[in-house]
Amino acid sequence: MPLLRSGRALRSIFCSYLAKGCRYNPSCKTMKKTLVLVTSLIIFSCTTNQTIETLDEPITETPFFIKGADLSFLPEIEAENTLFYNQNNQEENAIDILKANGINTIRLRVWHTPATTHSSLTEVANFAQQLKAKGLKIWLSVHYSDTWADPSQQQKPVAWETLSQNQLETEVYNYTSQLCNQIAPEYIQIGNETNNGLLFPNGNRYQNFNQFKSLLQKGIEAVRNSNIDTNIMLHFAGIDGAETYFNELQSLDYDTAALSYYPIWHGTNLTEVQTTLSTLKNTLNKDVVIAETAYPFTLDWNDYTNNIVGLQNQLIPNYPASLQGQTAFLAQLQQICKNANTIGLCYWAPDWVAFRGATASNGSSWENQALFDFNNKVTPAASVFLD
Repeated sequence: MPLLRSGRALRSIFCSYLAKGCRYNPSCKTMKKTLVLVTSLIIFSCTTNQTIETLDEPITETPFFIKGADLSFLPEIEAENTLFYNQNNQEENAIDILKANGINTIRLRVWHTPATTHSSLTEVANFAQQLKAKGLKIWLSVHYSDTWADPSQQQKPVAWETLSQNQLETEVYNYTSQLCNQIAPEYIQIGNETNNGLLFPNGNRYQNFNQFKSLLQKGIEAVRNSNIDTNIMLHFAGIDGAETYFNELQSLDYDTAALSYYPIWHGTNLTEVQTTLSTLKNTLNKDVVIAETAYPFTLDWNDYTNNIVGLQNQLIPNYPASLQGQTAFLAQLQQICKNANTIGLCYWAPDWVAFRGATASNGSSWENQALFDFNNKVTPAASVFLD
């Protein structure tokens, strides 16, 4: 564009007029044309000494990359007066420690009517407000159950047990709307690890696929009608079978294909992980994200609660259960996510330390996979999110 390329000269001339006290004269056609053409482009640059030669170049923003942490346990852990420590061994709030290490999004599970107050709508809504006040985005994992929902169980809330399919769809819509209106998450999962469906038996993927799809659709509609900007996720646990799952649901109006990836359950081939992420990204026309992952910094334990990971054969070769190994795993997985052009990843339960003491049999089965060591000091792996 000639005008843009000559912007420096025009700016010089126009600023010179202004400096000499030249004023706009309606009878001066030349001046009038000049003002119309250049005022909006260069008058600001006269006072800021900025050029306009690059205005014909597209303005791009770096896409937001989720660096997430699932802190669903934290209200319960904090209720036990658990203390956390930063890299300098100074006591600090776990949220602030993780945020200082690059975490920008917090994932929270919500149960319909849990046995305790933990993971209830009231607790999650209050916690979400606290997190938003710290400038963190909220990622809501809706289990549509009173307890854990995952590939092995998708139990209806007790309050919905006797409902017909139509009534169940209405409740899914109304409940999801309530969550959106009270919490206003930036991201929301319609179900958690719904490999086999949700709200059994109605939403069993293999026995009642159309009903499964309809239940998902009602949740999606509720979000769209509440906040069009909320990113809607569907969540599959694992790598094998992910392409089939998401292809079956391609017609639904969701935004992001979310995957869980734990080496103990989903294999130790990181090349396969990247291939799957890339394939989904390239074929679905959706965003892709790792919704859950974790890795141990030791095979030892810090309480009497049996740990999920504790054997050498549960590890990825060349990624030992050490502080260095945990760091290397997380750095590699984050790079894989970037290579595959995903929108990020989320570390599951980095705060789930042995919060009930060294002899507790109802403590944590995850303390060796947390991002805090056995002294509750943040591990070096957390700093991976600064990259």
